[in-house]
Amino acid sequence: MKIRRLSALAFLCAAGFAAQAASFDCQKAHTPTEHAVCSHRALNDADVKMAATYGIVKRLMPMGTRGEIQDQQVKWLQLRDQCRDNASCLSDVYRMRQQKLDLYLERVYRQGPF
Repeated sequence: MKIRRLSALAFLCAAGFAAQAASFDCQKAHTPTEHAVCSHRALNDADVKMAATYGIVKRLMPMGTRGEIQDQQVKWLQLRDQCRDNASCLSDVYRMRQQKLDLYLERVYRQGPF
């Protein structure tokens, strides 16, 4: 239940990015993956939510964990880019990353009095 609240917060923060579309500028999309994210609404939404959650998690975690999360994000981007323009693959990869980030949010929630 509490993770849903944190996820909802991340999604609301992501809504602010909606006018821009994906978490990156689609006008400057170069790779097949970026074009796929920009052209599929569900992938676009997943990208925005993931980016917002990642930003929140990165700010809330201690320095050592923050570096680990950043390293994971770089590896995840490499994995994501292997999907190229395969929407099903991209959807699975975004779902996997969101689940991992949600676990970090749950960890933050369990640790602090909010």
